[in-house]
Amino acid sequence: MRDVPLPTRWHGRSLAWGTKTFVMAIVNATPDSFSADGLAGQPERAGEHAASAVADGADLIDIGAESTRPGHTPISAEEELARLLPVLRAVAVRVDVPISVDTTKAAVAEAALRAGASLVNDVRGLTADRDLAAVVARAGVPAVVMHDLPPDGRGDLVTSIVRELARRLDLALAAGIAWDLLIVDPGFGFGKDWRQNLELLRRLDELRVLGRPILAGTSRKSTIGRVLGVPEGDRMEGTAATVSLAIAHGADIVRVHDARPMVRVARMTDAVVRGAPAEERTWSDAGKGQI
Repeated sequence: MRDVPLPTRWHGRSLAWGTKTFVMAIVNATPDSFSADGLAGQPERAGEHAASAVADGADLIDIGAESTRPGHTPISAEEELARLLPVLRAVAVRVDVPISVDTTKAAVAEAALRAGASLVNDVRGLTADRDLAAVVARAGVPAVVMHDLPPDGRGDLVTSIVRELARRLDLALAAGIAWDLLIVDPGFGFGKDWRQNLELLRRLDELRVLGRPILAGTSRKSTIGRVLGVPEGDRMEGTAATVSLAIAHGADIVRVHDARPMVRVARMTDAVVRGAPAEERTWSDAGKGQI
């Protein structure tokens, strides 16, 4: 039986861990997304995309306006906000699920939280801008604390990741963020080679020692390309496999580009991992039967 963290509750929102896997759908407000799905300057399309993802079963929306792809060019907070805020506002009026802002900057997070975001997802784990933790603490919202460093090379891969995530959780607590509002992300593809990513996925449940919900972001990542030899736009099946395995190995949230198929993957995997749903669902009589 898994150790299940207490529900995360804030501002009338709640995420009851262990009841299901929560699906976080990606909205890229960037012109240079690694997966070529950037919607910078297209707020109406972004709103439609988010609404469609929620209709397909997504539980959260994650909006980012600065690319983190390898070799990306950093941008200022002003440029990030110019991309982000029109998209965020368009999404906020279309959906009634928590919206995450994917940023490393305190000024961006603060403006986004005023504009309708309700949690912060920091790929630098609150280490790039030390003011960001204080912004999160004042707002009383959840924070995703990610690992983004190359493993230290002195020992075990997962031990190194757990050690650094524990340090970052301590930073968050010292800044005043409540324990029940913290979520960890081991950072697939960030500072790790593809073989390390595969090992991390296989051993994901070892992060349970941290006592916090786990977010897994494997969607369309280059590890899939290196295993299957396929480009970003042809990684649906590889993503589905990694999402299902992440759930089986302890993920509480999966961050995905393709909401509809990955919601189905999550619900099917949940039926095995967390137990069958209370009631069966039906389809047309022509297609129904025991096989």
